[in-house]
Amino acid sequence: MSKEEGFFRGILDSLQDGVYFVDMNKRITYWNKGAERITGYESSEAVGRSCSDNLLVHIDDNGVNLCNAGCPLTQTLMDGLEHEAEAYLQHKDGHRLPVIIRVSPLRDSSGRIVGAVETFSDNSAKAALLQRIDQLQKESLVDPLTGLANRRCIDMKLHSRIDEMQRYGWPCGVLFLDIDNFKTVNDTYGHNVGDGVLMMVARTLSSNLRAHDLLGRYGGEEFVAIITHVDMAELHSFADRLRLLVENSRHDTEYSTIRVTVSIGATVVRPEDTVETAITRADLFMYNSKISGRNRVFIDTMLEQNGQDLIRKDWSASGPINERIAARRIQFQSLGRIEPARLPKKRTPTKT
Repeated sequence: MSKEEGFFRGILDSLQDGVYFVDMNKRITYWNKGAERITGYESSEAVGRSCSDNLLVHIDDNGVNLCNAGCPLTQTLMDGLEHEAEAYLQHKDGHRLPVIIRVSPLRDSSGRIVGAVETFSDNSAKAALLQRIDQLQKESLVDPLTGLANRRCIDMKLHSRIDEMQRYGWPCGVLFLDIDNFKTVNDTYGHNVGDGVLMMVARTLSSNLRAHDLLGRYGGEEFVAIITHVDMAELHSFADRLRLLVENSRHDTEYSTIRVTVSIGATVVRPEDTVETAITRADLFMYNSKISGRNRVFIDTMLEQNGQDLIRKDWSASGPINERIAARRIQFQSLGRIEPARLPKKRTPTKT
């Protein structure tokens, strides 16, 4: 390596963004320190491999593998233009990270395309997340296993969001997420592997929230997310993307690769809600996702049978919340699956 080449590589290695070069066969020829940090793959594991080997398994919002369709790097090699895309790469540890990808052509002195350079940056608002975790740790509001907000913190944050909604009309949604068949994972592989699966799911979920949203571990294999400034249709779309990303993540063990799914209940906070009623309602919708087949989202809607609103009836009943949830679940199960109302389709702007 020449002194000049070493100088420029040193500059590239100092960048926070991931950078890698490919030749016309899409074989990786350079992999910087930023790429190592974001993906978990060392340069020695990436250089020499073809990016078509699907090292990072990029997928879009719909779960489509970009290596099979819509790869911006392939497009640049074909047309010589710059391309940009948002995608989700799969970290070496198995969890999904949102990234912004930018690809530019590499040309020789005669202007002929000889390869391409791809840069990608972490799009998960990680700096804000780390700052929040540090603050929560100081206040003893963090779950010790996952590093997420604990139940006390969830209650405090949701109380604040409900107050804002009542004062200013700012909409807020609650997601209740439960890992499907998690007991089978613990019984089959042991609790250490189960903890690893919990961590994988927690990382996938937390990496794909916005900086002003909150994800917490509510207990066991249950998570609660507080999503701000969303209507019902947006909340459903947000929840389904999280569901899809967990489904496309993995946890590797010495003997096997474990994949899990989540069932999600989603509710929009109402003016008369308390922290307890909002979470209980989201939990019930999650349970309806379970009895409807798991790995799906059940969205908040006005549910009535025989002229009676079964979900909103008697929310102020006395007794511990867990007892009431258990009683509601029994009642809910006896009704069978309740179909949600259809969500309005989003308008697609027309080109002028």
